[in-house]
Amino acid sequence: MNTINMHKNHQNDRKHKLKRLFSALMSAGLIFAGFLFLWMATLKLPDVSNFQARIVAESTRFYDREGKTLLFNTYENIRRTAIPLEDMSPYLKQATIAIEDNEFYEHIGIKPTAILRAVLINATSLSFSQGGSTITQQVVKNSLLTQEKSIPRKIKEWVLAIKLERVITKDQILEIYLNESPYGGNIYGSEEASQNFFGISAKDLTLAQSAYIAALPQAPSYYSPYGNHRDGLENRKNIILGRMKELGMISETEYADAQKEIVEFKPLVRSSALAPHFIFYLKESLAEKYGEHVLAQGGLNIITTIDADLQKKAEETVKKYALENSTKFDSENAGMVVMDPKTGQILAMVGSRDFFDKEIDGNFNITLAKRQPGSSFKPFVYATALKKGYTDKTILFDVKTECSARCTPASKPLYPSATCYSPNNFDNIFRGPVTIREALAQSMNVPAVKTLYLVGIDSAIKTAEEMGITTLNDPDRLGLTLVLGGGEVSLMELTSAYSGFANDGIRNQPSGILKITDGSGKVLEEYKEQSSRVIDSNVARTISSILSDNSARTPAFGERSSLFFGDTAVAVNPKDKRYKEYIGKEIEIDTISGKTKIKVIADEAID
Repeated sequence: MNTINMHKNHQNDRKHKLKRLFSALMSAGLIFAGFLFLWMATLKLPDVSNFQARIVAESTRFYDREGKTLLFNTYENIRRTAIPLEDMSPYLKQATIAIEDNEFYEHIGIKPTAILRAVLINATSLSFSQGGSTITQQVVKNSLLTQEKSIPRKIKEWVLAIKLERVITKDQILEIYLNESPYGGNIYGSEEASQNFFGISAKDLTLAQSAYIAALPQAPSYYSPYGNHRDGLENRKNIILGRMKELGMISETEYADAQKEIVEFKPLVRSSALAPHFIFYLKESLAEKYGEHVLAQGGLNIITTIDADLQKKAEETVKKYALENSTKFDSENAGMVVMDPKTGQILAMVGSRDFFDKEIDGNFNITLAKRQPGSSFKPFVYATALKKGYTDKTILFDVKTECSARCTPASKPLYPSATCYSPNNFDNIFRGPVTIREALAQSMNVPAVKTLYLVGIDSAIKTAEEMGITTLNDPDRLGLTLVLGGGEVSLMELTSAYSGFANDGIRNQPSGILKITDGSGKVLEEYKEQSSRVIDSNVARTISSILSDNSARTPAFGERSSLFFGDTAVAVNPKDKRYKEYIGKEIEIDTISGKTKIKVIADEAID
């Protein structure tokens, strides 16, 4: 009996404790809600008429590495034409709503379910990556608030979005959004976007054209029709058309016709921007970090790594020789990346012979595109061999060789479906026994293929990846042709990887920024060295020695080839007695960007 009473008393105590806890939590919640309500009530909604003035307040400027030459101004010759909503294509309004906020005309400025989903995702990821923003929230964020990612700012955005919907109509909000959204570069608003891209007014946009324009505001730098992600723009356009069909905004016939429509974008208008390919490259990465709005309108001062004089020389050189190549080799384009191997800083970038030439897709940056590197991949394979214990004196046999076990030594298939592979040298000459030094210096193909076979394709790819090349992810497809440039790499990554050879085996991450400050002068970021050893210093020195060995390359290219730089001491052949007195010492030489010091290193004894 006593046991039963004790059990009942214990249950009653638990119930009282739970009631007190629940009451305390309710009280705390009500107090918090009261403070939150009072705080929200004190927020004042700025006058809607101030939106335009706020947006054009501060431009972002890109400078060269000296901070003197202006490369690009986000508001230079800014183009914006505000038009009433009724003068915009119905397709444009529908496309924008479909991709940005398909419940725009139903919600009160915010979508609680989207907010809850964003809160849960952010809480689990410990970030502010999810915003769940409506069109109204985007207008508020871009016009009234900073781009800071914080809980108080987000709460302000929600409150102000609700208040804004009480002050003006839905159509007015949509009109503001379509008149003030960034569409890339100095283009703001749908009317300027329509005129700039298609040469027509926003009211005359077709369904497909409207889908393209609606695709841009989320990331105008990334989705730019003049950038390197045209495939991404196409995919987003198709997503928009699909959503419009699902939402009943367009019919099956309209959807099918829009998919078939071939849309032509007008050529880029020439501007005074210097290093335009580099600016596009930089804007894309900065937009990911700071947001499109801050990048375009945050009043940032960006000191880049570009050497203005070197950039001009690079552009002139690329144009000159690209035009020559078009005549001699039917090759329309060329590109160049100049990088300081000691820092990884990009000193010049030319993505085509003419950024504004539509005939050659000049706005496409070929330095970032994946292309076959040809024989420039050979040093990575020979570096792998040196890592495995081979030396530059190792003998290889430059003789006609059939590499496939499915074929006879005479390159005859053993069965009908067999594929033979017997590489030739560029001059169709076989030189017999040669050293690795001679093979690489003379860019022989047969010894290179044999070296790749000896070290293994996976090992060679691993060396290339360690040195900065990330695109060789299908070794089975590449096979032995890898060493002759069978894989695809970008010039940017190839240049960065080569810096590991030039910098004694140490590679720095490519960088285009020295310093960024906001409108108040606050430093947002500065260049910091991000270096790592990617290859043994002796391996790097040996490869560099071979590549600069004029004597070793002479049998194939001649003593005075285009690879010979006269008396300029770019590197020293350690076998040459003339330079014996310099071994182990620093000497000063003239380079294109001024004087620099190098240390002369010998990898073998000198007679």
